[in-house]
Amino acid sequence: MPASRPSRPIRFRYKDAGVDIAEADRAVAAVRRIAARTFTRAVMAGIGSFGAAYRLSRYRRPVLVSSADGVGTKLKVAVMAGRHDTVGEDLVNHCVNDIAVLGADPLFFLDYFAAGKLDAAVARQVFEGLARGCLVNGCALIGGETAEMPGLYAPGDYDLAGFIVGCVERERLVTGGAIRAGDSLIGLASSGLHTNGYSLARKLLFEVAGYRLDTYLPELGCTVDQELLKVHRSYLEVLRALRSKGLFRGAAHITGGGITDNTPRMLPAGLAAEIHTSSWTPPPIFQLLRRLGNVPEEDWRRTFNLGVGMIVAVPARRLREARRLLDRLGENYWIIGRVVEQPRGESARVLYR
Repeated sequence: MPASRPSRPIRFRYKDAGVDIAEADRAVAAVRRIAARTFTRAVMAGIGSFGAAYRLSRYRRPVLVSSADGVGTKLKVAVMAGRHDTVGEDLVNHCVNDIAVLGADPLFFLDYFAAGKLDAAVARQVFEGLARGCLVNGCALIGGETAEMPGLYAPGDYDLAGFIVGCVERERLVTGGAIRAGDSLIGLASSGLHTNGYSLARKLLFEVAGYRLDTYLPELGCTVDQELLKVHRSYLEVLRALRSKGLFRGAAHITGGGITDNTPRMLPAGLAAEIHTSSWTPPPIFQLLRRLGNVPEEDWRRTFNLGVGMIVAVPARRLREARRLLDRLGENYWIIGRVVEQPRGESARVLYR
């Protein structure tokens, strides 16, 4: 017998497939209002248009510098804690640092926010963090994408990524090509884990140690969630100050891969970084993580920033001048090593001493 047909055809709406257009509209309306606070006179078309438009001015020989990145599994901590107002700022600062090492000033930022089920209240918190990061760094949040994709993400989870464009005069572009053997290496302090190593950190803190988000750890002076949600700091202002005096020849943003993998990215061929590990003490969170997991030293150094979020190469003869400037800015820093010629037979370009 053939299957009986329903008397009326079934009608499916987009919402029946898990996509709520009304909730998406609420999220987009929120980001439009929030982003407008970051607009400058250079923004010609922003949120709501099919594309964003930005008028480039003030530059004689402009070089555009861009970068894209994400926040990684730090998002899992934000979801666990129900606090979403910091990860957007993390993302902007991370991207700003990536172009600031080349001497670029940020112009505009675009985000990508995606969830299995869109929650406009959560999205609004994320957008507030994005806008705050853009305002602090002087760039405009001019566009992006807000996507609802049921079945792709676990309930409550979301993804966040960003794209930044900056500009620098061609003659002021910092490529690291001017770095020479003998240059001093200055390490600028991080605010914590920044946005790297969270998969290992979460495993050690929550699975191995059995801590909760609200567990207070005396050695850290705060709860676990307070430590893990510390904002990835921006180094834009300090790099601008050093650049304005011609005091840095190159810089490395210490992200995934740590000092080991990131420092060589600023070095010309034939040069290596000699890092003096006794010149600073990694903050307590990094020591705690190493102890909890009995993490091998090499892996520890390639997973975390160990308290150094940026390394700047400065001519040795101008080191005192650089230090005076950093002291005036109230910067926490260490002289962590020097640039050396690559020793024969050495494959590593970072030499720990």
